[in-house]
Amino acid sequence: MIYPIVVYGHPLLRKKADDFVPEEKDDLKQLISDMYETMYKADGLGLAGPQIGLSKRIFVIDASPLAEDFPELGDFKKAFINARIIERDGDKMSDNEGCLSLPGISEEVGRPSRIRIQYVDEDFNEYDEVYEGWAARVIQHEYDHIDGILFVDHLAPLKKRLLKGKLNAITKGKVNVGYRIKLPKQ
Repeated sequence: MIYPIVVYGHPLLRKKADDFVPEEKDDLKQLISDMYETMYKADGLGLAGPQIGLSKRIFVIDASPLAEDFPELGDFKKAFINARIIERDGDKMSDNEGCLSLPGISEEVGRPSRIRIQYVDEDFNEYDEVYEGWAARVIQHEYDHIDGILFVDHLAPLKKRLLKGKLNAITKGKVNVGYRIKLPKQ
């Protein structure tokens, strides 16, 4: 099932998502499959629950399209459930970021180069892992979604003001994308 992507202005994107409970385990495999299908249809590298209208702490990542420039991402495909970043450190890396929920906008965002994250998989097996570089960047971007944060929140106030027209256009559906979107009033 391919979900519409919730776009900027929708209140769900600003809400801190809820944890899954073990009783919901049976539905996770299909949800993860649907999230990957939705992400691939929209040409994304990651997708979080709130972006498909689900206020749950889940995100999926497939960073393999970046493998040509970053070989370490060649097989980086993973689902993170009930994730918590417990450490952020290392030098701050700045690079261009975009988002399926903010189509047509990309900006330089600074993020720590190293994270430690705890999460469970679809069988509720627990993990405690460290990621660095681009893997850490992609995880932090998707993780922000489950905490109600968007990449534009990391920008300087002046930069945010300059983007106001584009952001308003997104809330009204005045964007050209190759995937279905869900507007704030839907």
